[in-house]
Amino acid sequence: MLKDLQQKKKQIAVVGLGYVGLPVALAFARKFRVIGYDIDPDRITMLQRAEDPSRAVSPDAFADVDITFTANPDVLKQAHFFIITVPTPVDEYKVPDLKPLHLASEQVGNVLKSGDYVIYESTVYPGCTEEDCLPILEKQSGLKLGLDFRLGYSPERINPGDKERTLTTILKVVSGSDDVASQVIREVYGSIVQAGIYVAPTIRVAEAAKVIENVQRDLNISLMNELAIIFDKLKIDTHEVIKAASTKWNFLSFTPGLVGGHCIGVDPYYLLHKARQVGYDPQVIHSGRRINDGMPVYIATKLVQMLLQSKKHARQAKVLVMGLTFKENIADIRNSKVADLVRELMKYAINVHIVDPYASPNEVAQEYRLTLMDKPSAQYDAVVVAVGHDEYKTLEVPYFKSLMNESPILLDLKGLYNVAKEDQITYWRL
Repeated sequence: MLKDLQQKKKQIAVVGLGYVGLPVALAFARKFRVIGYDIDPDRITMLQRAEDPSRAVSPDAFADVDITFTANPDVLKQAHFFIITVPTPVDEYKVPDLKPLHLASEQVGNVLKSGDYVIYESTVYPGCTEEDCLPILEKQSGLKLGLDFRLGYSPERINPGDKERTLTTILKVVSGSDDVASQVIREVYGSIVQAGIYVAPTIRVAEAAKVIENVQRDLNISLMNELAIIFDKLKIDTHEVIKAASTKWNFLSFTPGLVGGHCIGVDPYYLLHKARQVGYDPQVIHSGRRINDGMPVYIATKLVQMLLQSKKHARQAKVLVMGLTFKENIADIRNSKVADLVRELMKYAINVHIVDPYASPNEVAQEYRLTLMDKPSAQYDAVVVAVGHDEYKTLEVPYFKSLMNESPILLDLKGLYNVAKEDQITYWRL
């Protein structure tokens, strides 16, 4: 397979061109012929103009690549090595939504040929690739695993906004349906990944390894969030506690905050779902999720209390929220817990203004039915800095005071600022 790909006798197809799929497609297209497929024709039109709709990939990354962008599934017939990188969200009940994965499996199954390889990168629960996706591939193609085609799983490790740890510089985990599959998949990915390849013994191990990476982070942050709630009641600065505890060599330094996005805030629900399917109801994982999902309510309640203490009524208050994306310096608003915070504030009839230098106003309106302002106005009763964008890190107390009326209140959810008593501003951070 590798030799045919190198000689461009065969092609790679990347199915799903979002934050994960596009970097994968472009990296392979620097060495091989690649078909970049997505069901969204508007996205394809932008990619054909060397524009990333997510604004995560620069136009320079589209130079010197051998890639065909298409929304026509028939073009996939030309490929022999398929990489599926579609989203795996949860629904409103926090249950895994596998519809994108099933659709991608159907489309690949329709064009699957003898000798082909199918590799999934989408984050799933252990067993999903072989129990949920494989039957679709076999049904649609009429082919059989092992006899006609081979299967693999290679968990994505794309970190949006990270310019240092990129696809080619992060150790890549791969797995295959048999030893031959594992070796071929290792060779293909190894041709672009400089950091090395780790071959997991089974697909289920690779799936589980991916999902617990984010479960572990979720639990660590949930612990810090719970500690922040306790320390707030004790009138102790959580960040100062963490700073002191970090002097011990084996202390793991995590900080409290809103946990959103399409990874840490979603992946634990996939493991919870699978665990319950096999008769076990996880306690620790579920507890961590409950704490992190409850932080928007906690912060909104805290702000309302601070407004009342400053003799300001919530129904007459105007609050500025700075930052809506799920993390700093990116445009991704998926599963934004800041949006949840805004909604909680609105339940108190607070007039909320939102600004963000990265988020798309159209996407915010479509996804959350919220309005993104071009810039702040003035006479706010409080300002909430919710995301640690670089543009916000250099701001100082006089700037925030200039935006507010009497008895200014600043909520610093990322712990970006050092505020002294003489600054005459009510300051709070997680």
